[in-house]
Amino acid sequence: MKRSSERVLTTHVGSLPRPKDLLDMMRNMLSGLGDETEYADAVRDAVSDAVRQQVGHGIDVVTDGEQGKIGFFRYIADRLDGFEARPRPGPSGFGAEVDDFPEYYEQYFRRAMMGGAIAPAVGLVCVGPVTYRGQAAIQRDIDNLAAATRGSEVEDIFMPSVAPSGVGRNEYYDSDEDYLFAVADALATEYRAIVDGGFVLQVDDPWLTELFSYSGLPKDECRERGELYVAAVNRALAGIPPERVRYHTCYGINEGPRVHDAPLSDLVDLVLKVNAGAYLFEAANARHEHEYHVWQHVSLPAEKILIPGVITHGCNIVEHPALIAERLVRFAHLVGRENVIAGADCGFSSQATYNPEVHPRIMWAKFDAMVEGARLASEVLWR
Repeated sequence: MKRSSERVLTTHVGSLPRPKDLLDMMRNMLSGLGDETEYADAVRDAVSDAVRQQVGHGIDVVTDGEQGKIGFFRYIADRLDGFEARPRPGPSGFGAEVDDFPEYYEQYFRRAMMGGAIAPAVGLVCVGPVTYRGQAAIQRDIDNLAAATRGSEVEDIFMPSVAPSGVGRNEYYDSDEDYLFAVADALATEYRAIVDGGFVLQVDDPWLTELFSYSGLPKDECRERGELYVAAVNRALAGIPPERVRYHTCYGINEGPRVHDAPLSDLVDLVLKVNAGAYLFEAANARHEHEYHVWQHVSLPAEKILIPGVITHGCNIVEHPALIAERLVRFAHLVGRENVIAGADCGFSSQATYNPEVHPRIMWAKFDAMVEGARLASEVLWR
């Protein structure tokens, strides 16, 4: 994993909006009406275009934009055996946020999260032994990204994958530990394939922060379950050098009040227990920007990297480059300039949707601002 050895490098969390023609093809494929060859070609073209745009906008550490993924839950269902999909009674995972702001979330879920989605986010329930069957799918992802980045002047390449804690709920194994460890053993196949493919692995785990924010569990139970989440991630990462791994956690939802988000201080020790070389977290939105103070009291382990969000996925305001530079300089002064890479709070289209919350042109403007902010910060830090 490249470090900011001469200047502040830039990256993001992974998901980018899919082009309309690809969305149309995804919808047709889900309806059984699409052509697999045409669809594969469209995904490959979308990955190539996503990489080209990232490079053109000055992003140093790039990915495929998750162009071939319809969303977290569909992606899991396509690659793991042992699950069945069951309709959810309603939007879940937001707990007290929905209770406190029901009118807002009623229209939010209808408009933003579900209104333009290619496929509904259904619940997955484990009803049998968990095994991995996504070898062909992950190899296609690897081949597409390798082809798209061949000859590109990028500092590094990463590919996201889901954390064990985000894979449905258990109705088969005797304990949650047995269940999560079985999921970890299955996902280890995908993790290893990504690293063996020559990329940095990014483990996406918004469920750790959501556990502390929205589960309603007492704090001691949150910590106990959080420890289990981390143990499952580390089990899946066994044998992979930490410097080949980025770990991303966030609060899942995009635009919302966020008054029940758990503070970083509640779980930073758990985050740092993950055997990763870099940690991505929310630091740009108005609920979390002040939390850079956490690193005044928490020591970043040697050889680790922070990738704080300096642009947010939660609103259409383009952050000023000078503000982005200030954010980066703060972190650099706390943990060392070589240990900071500029990133985003979360992905900009974790679900394939016709209605991404941040308009794609505004997203690219945010990326431009991040690149300029990193340049300004580098001028200060490498005088």
